[in-house]
Amino acid sequence: MRMTLEPRPRGRSPGLPLVLVTSCNRMLGEHPFHIAGRKYVDAVRLAGALPLIAPPASADEVEALLAVADGVLLTGSPSNVHPSHFGEEVDDESLPLDPQRDAWTLPLIRLALARGLPLLAICRGTQETNVALGGSLHQAVHEQPGLADHRGAGDSAAQNYAPAHEVNVVAGGLLERIVGPGPITVNSVHGQGVKRLAHGLRVEALAPDGLIEAFSQPAAPGFNLCVQWHPEWQAAGNPVSMQLLLAFGAAVRQYRDRVRGPLPESVPALA
Repeated sequence: MRMTLEPRPRGRSPGLPLVLVTSCNRMLGEHPFHIAGRKYVDAVRLAGALPLIAPPASADEVEALLAVADGVLLTGSPSNVHPSHFGEEVDDESLPLDPQRDAWTLPLIRLALARGLPLLAICRGTQETNVALGGSLHQAVHEQPGLADHRGAGDSAAQNYAPAHEVNVVAGGLLERIVGPGPITVNSVHGQGVKRLAHGLRVEALAPDGLIEAFSQPAAPGFNLCVQWHPEWQAAGNPVSMQLLLAFGAAVRQYRDRVRGPLPESVPALA
């Protein structure tokens, strides 16, 4: 075996950028599992990055994960954020909760945003971000006067994730720069929703009933966008979803190149 030097294009960074994908906790039979929907993993790949599903992590492990990550995708989930994190009691005990997920994703969000890691949050991930930064949630949007029922109304995934309503894109924000002035049509599969937006967050889109559908934190040093709908659902065939994912992917690659640095002109190769 001998070592030779193989020329590489100047400025090229090694490998695909790495995106952490948050997981949920689920019992399958008598066994506990950490799971993430394949559609989120596929969305990261459509963004041009390498997905890494992360299990619940201690504070030290969160720091270690963020040290190797180039971006974070906060997934949706059937479970709700526990209301104790925004000072309320549980209204409906029959709805699923995932306190293990809350325990590590809320601090993860604060750290990722502070570091400037690109962050894309979807559905529960959007609700988590608002709560992590000090906001609150409607536990049941459909029970609030003046708000519509935003839960999926079908017997199949195709029906639940079908286009449900338009959202109005707020002028001058990040979402408008990505998808244009709108309005855009989205699916709607959520029971909880933003009640009080955390201080410092900017509304990026609103549903026709006034419910916040997207927001960002402009003061954060990196790309971040939180959307209440599910752009990952059949994303490859949805132009708006692809615009969102490609914008996230571009931010992830820029972070990787800035933090990891380019390859030298030549790197060792085994021959």
